[in-house]
Amino acid sequence: MDFSEVIKKRQSIRVFKKEEINSDKLEEILEAVNSAPSAGNLQAYKIYVVRKSEIKKKLTEASFDQDFISEASIVLVFMADSLRSARKYGERGADLYSLQDATIAATFAWLKAVDLGLAGCWVGAFNDEAVKKILEAPADLKPAVILSIGSAVEEPLRASRQSLKDIVHFL
Repeated sequence: MDFSEVIKKRQSIRVFKKEEINSDKLEEILEAVNSAPSAGNLQAYKIYVVRKSEIKKKLTEASFDQDFISEASIVLVFMADSLRSARKYGERGADLYSLQDATIAATFAWLKAVDLGLAGCWVGAFNDEAVKKILEAPADLKPAVILSIGSAVEEPLRASRQSLKDIVHFL
């Protein structure tokens, strides 16, 4: 798919078909993530790939009952590794750069999923401590994004967007 098409086709999908994502597609998504830029090329994030339905259900509960998380074929949880970034960049690395690294990586995953004919939804509303406990993640990792991925049941209407004149400021 042409990159412009990928960007235009990407939207939040919350209804997924009950079908698995094959390991080749998952590998392509993870390879795209691995090519994402990061501060100092540190890749200050970890990714948890969740396929088990019982863990997806727990993540749904930790995400204030956003049920579509349980319905996704896979769920990728991106965790900021603040200590990795802090070693090079101090407090700013811990508080900002690691979070940026994780969110850029999640964006690459989502765009690659769309390129492969899949769909996704970015989840930012969740209980951090509950997510860490469910995933048995180390204390120093901070959940940044939960990305549900699967095959869309249907393509919903496009949401309206702000005009460029409302969000872009030329100086």
